[in-house]
Amino acid sequence: MEHTRFVHLHVHTDYSLLDGACKIGEIVEQTKEWKMPALAITDHGNLYGAIRFYKEALKNGVKPIIGMEAYVAKEDLHKKPSNQKENYTHITLLAANEEGYRNLMKLSSVSYLEGFYYRPRIDKEVLHKYHKGLIGMSACLRGEIPQALVNDNYNSAKKSALFYKDLFGEGNFYLELMRVGIEKSEKVTADLVKLSKDLKIPLVATNDVHYLTKEDAEAHDVLMALQTKDALQDEGRFKFETKELYFKSPDEMKKLFRDIPEAIENTVLLSEKCNVDLQLEIMKVQLPHFSLPEGYTSACEYLSYLTRKGTEGRFNVITPEIEEKLNLELETIKKMGLCDYFLIIEDLIQFAREKEIKVGPGRGSAVGSLVLYALGITNINPLDFGLIFERFLNLERITMPDVDIDFCDDRRGEIIEYLFRKYGEKSVAQIITFSKLGAKGVIRDVGRVLGLPYDEVDKIAKRVPDEMDVTIKTALEDENFSNLIKKKKEYKRLIAIAQRLEGLNRHASIHASGVVITPGTLTDYVPLYMSRDEGKIATQYDMKSVEQVGLLKIDILGLRTLTVIENTMKLLEEENKRIDIEKIPLDDPKTYSLLKKGDTTGIFQVEGSGMREVLKNLAPDKFSDIIAAIALYRPGPMKFINEFILKKKGRKKVTYPHQLLEDVLKDTYGIMIYQEQVMQTASVIANFTLGEADILRRAMGKKMLDEMDAKREKFIKNAKKNHIDKKTAEEIFEMMIPFAGYGFNKSHAAGYALLAYETAYLKAHYPVEFLAASLSSVMDNSKRVRLFIEDCKSHNIGVLPPSINSSYVKFKPVQGKIYFGLAAIKNVGEKAAQQIVNERERNGPYKGLFDFVLRLTSDIVNKKAIEGLVKAGAFDCVEKSRAKLFASIENALKEMSGFRKERSFGQISLFDSVPGMSPGRGKLLNVKEWSKIKILLNENESLGLYFSGHPYENYYEEVKWFTTHSSKNLDSVSDGKEVVCGGIIEERRKTKDKKGNDMTFLTLADLDGYYNVVVFSTLFKKYWQDLRVGNAIVIKGQKGTNARKSEKPSIVASRIVTIDEIREKFIKRIELHLPVEMLTERLILDIKKILDNHPGKTDFYVMVKDYEETLPLKSDAGVEISKELIDSFVKLTGKDAVKIGGKDI
Repeated sequence: MEHTRFVHLHVHTDYSLLDGACKIGEIVEQTKEWKMPALAITDHGNLYGAIRFYKEALKNGVKPIIGMEAYVAKEDLHKKPSNQKENYTHITLLAANEEGYRNLMKLSSVSYLEGFYYRPRIDKEVLHKYHKGLIGMSACLRGEIPQALVNDNYNSAKKSALFYKDLFGEGNFYLELMRVGIEKSEKVTADLVKLSKDLKIPLVATNDVHYLTKEDAEAHDVLMALQTKDALQDEGRFKFETKELYFKSPDEMKKLFRDIPEAIENTVLLSEKCNVDLQLEIMKVQLPHFSLPEGYTSACEYLSYLTRKGTEGRFNVITPEIEEKLNLELETIKKMGLCDYFLIIEDLIQFAREKEIKVGPGRGSAVGSLVLYALGITNINPLDFGLIFERFLNLERITMPDVDIDFCDDRRGEIIEYLFRKYGEKSVAQIITFSKLGAKGVIRDVGRVLGLPYDEVDKIAKRVPDEMDVTIKTALEDENFSNLIKKKKEYKRLIAIAQRLEGLNRHASIHASGVVITPGTLTDYVPLYMSRDEGKIATQYDMKSVEQVGLLKIDILGLRTLTVIENTMKLLEEENKRIDIEKIPLDDPKTYSLLKKGDTTGIFQVEGSGMREVLKNLAPDKFSDIIAAIALYRPGPMKFINEFILKKKGRKKVTYPHQLLEDVLKDTYGIMIYQEQVMQTASVIANFTLGEADILRRAMGKKMLDEMDAKREKFIKNAKKNHIDKKTAEEIFEMMIPFAGYGFNKSHAAGYALLAYETAYLKAHYPVEFLAASLSSVMDNSKRVRLFIEDCKSHNIGVLPPSINSSYVKFKPVQGKIYFGLAAIKNVGEKAAQQIVNERERNGPYKGLFDFVLRLTSDIVNKKAIEGLVKAGAFDCVEKSRAKLFASIENALKEMSGFRKERSFGQISLFDSVPGMSPGRGKLLNVKEWSKIKILLNENESLGLYFSGHPYENYYEEVKWFTTHSSKNLDSVSDGKEVVCGGIIEERRKTKDKKGNDMTFLTLADLDGYYNVVVFSTLFKKYWQDLRVGNAIVIKGQKGTNARKSEKPSIVASRIVTIDEIREKFIKRIELHLPVEMLTERLILDIKKILDNHPGKTDFYVMVKDYEETLPLKSDAGVEISKELIDSFVKLTGKDAVKIGGKDI
């Protein structure tokens, strides 16, 4: 059967953000299936997906046509008319050749950089300037010509059609016909046919494709509502008038236009005119030329000089091995045309070092390069650890190098600014990135648009595992999740729509680290975009596409760990302790001791509880152990951790698949854990070059079966030359396959391991300075601040409370203790903190609140900042009553404002210039003191933690006998298991259940941390008065699903018990467990005195232990349970002696 010849020329992919719902892979696959020879994509105003589409189409034997549906301003693009909806029309542009492709890049760039007004717009003048090599089409109903026809203005349409015909040239402008079920489009179609005859402009049939299948119309409608932030039921919301904008088959299109067959035939003829060849299959490296110093004629000559010079600085003796490796690498770099690239990177690193910006030791496969080590770009000698250059670069796998560079995160902006200065703003840009509709997010979004209750949608979304790249499909493999969705047809609809939208691009922003440098003007190589949020220019191509067109991409990564190291070093210098972190010994016993204990809070890459356990069991005693631990603690190789540990400790015999592999696998006890070991195995067993071995590794890792089969045959054949039989060779080959996929890049692991070691070294030798620097690096994250303060406690390092007269901007070590940083206080920030410290250092300590307010600028240290300081206790050094201080802030600000005005007018003498000198000025209001609980809650609000105590301490000794778990161990409890926990209510969020009844979500704090509680309507009705912030309660319930590891653990409450109920109903007795020899007359009198001071109804026993017997002695007098009572007994007899008995909750 003969296929209808037809080509779709007007298609919107998901790069028409929240408008197009076609995924590139799906439309290309459908094009191939329907045997269409070509396909165009025409996203709104942009070329975001052009390179990805181009590659995907060629891979599937489909001719790619790069296009764009441009927005054309009705007037000058620089004008911003009041009516944004009517200020532009559409036109479809297709690139006929490479010049057309370049002009599309220019047009799209201009639309973002100069013409953006609600949409990226060009105008006719710009289009005239960049029209060559383009084919134009009249677009949808929003096109200039269709708009005139909709408005019954045939002459205007005719005039516009002639303009575009003359602009693009004979046969290069087409009138688009669309039969998409919109009433007015039929009239427009008839008029366009007439116009075609009148002006001899060819017709072409398109379908304004926005989604793949007819069934996707509903999902697309939801997507449009997401874009406009509406719900489906909202009246007057923007939506398409038709459900026909899907990727129709050639036969469907032929049937639609059976009365105008030439419109179908012309799609093929037009596609044949479009022949853009970007030659992406050829590695075109488009690098800027590095400015050479005088005396050098080529970049490669200068690179060789710098490498030799650097090698002499790195090595005392340059061995033949070093010489040979350098020559090999330099020759490879030269042949690949990358000398300028290496010089640019070296120059960047030198700039950082000159400006004392901390640079990382290297990451990724680049760490395997000796040239980079000699140039000072990386700081790990690859020869020491058997790292392989060919994993980074080799002539048999021609790809752009990828040197990711870490800088301390608070100064990476300086690096980017340097690149702009050095190479010019016309040649440097940051790189775009796209956020996608992920599994959890799309469920929430679709649920909102469908109008489903938030709590139900939230419950469904939370059931999706918190894993990278998780999909709804994989979540549905869980029976519980699947059964939940089957409960309601609304849930099924939600998931069906969410699955269709899942993975679509949602939003464009600027990549955190990517920077591109071009040899000339950016828009000659890549289209540009401007972020409206940040006002920064970026490429329209993402990181991968930038690399595929051969441009120089540099990852300028900001790493907090480097900031911690840098700041630790500065703190040490202030104390006249100087060390060179890059020259510390890698065999320091104190460092390994810390790692063996799992004392790794703040240590790069090894902080997690799982990794702590690995380190405790592994007991690393050499640097290669740290590299191995980092590589092993990943999905896949994780299953070999126990075997690795047993073999390291000699409890399990080390064996090798073949004796030739002993040198390859010796360091990892016969276990293959690195990608480099896969390469070395191919080299040793089958004589592959390391370049060829790297290609085999990639083929195995990406499951490229054809490539693997070809290499397998060669592997077995070559192994035979090494006297290895076919069976053994096949076994080794099969063993390599999974490791090639999940094995870790050893060079990358080595870079990470060095940072782990450096941070561990600093913590082991200089814990106060290291923890102070660590605290300063997380001032915006109260959870991390709490974690580090707990770590300080475990190291017996005191953290002093914030003080306006002693604290600094950041956390600072002083005589073995750490002062709390003022900038870490809520609503203060670094700018205000800096002013407080500067003024104190200039003019001495603050005398009180009024003095403080007078001396500082109120627009920086404002009312909110002062409130935060008071709540945090930072004024305790001048006034103990926080209540008086807080109540007086408003007065102080007013009085001191008036005082300044009087002084500026000369109404106050020099001797009146200090508050308090004039009667009645600068007095604190006399108000009631805050309760202890209010003081603590305010501290928590301001600092993110309880500092001077914990409100739960008042109840803990009574409650602990009835609880089964705390926040610390709740995470380890399996979902659904019954638990009993206590705590203070920190937050309460009241909401409605699906029946409209009141319910609430609570956050509780105990002495170990925080957890969430869900209280449904029945319990809420009974206890709503007790569920107030600051109240202590005990919760019995089931451990809830905690899909996200970053979330607090949760409990679904089945019972709530107040402290009063605990005391009245559950505590039946209090006991003192004492050995008989301790029971002196004096002690008995002291016990009686305590009982007399706390009379009540609870039974009191002294449990006398005499050898193996315990004799209970009951008091005639009962007691009233309270913290004071328990504290009195603890003080008298010790904590372990006091016990409470009662019934289970």
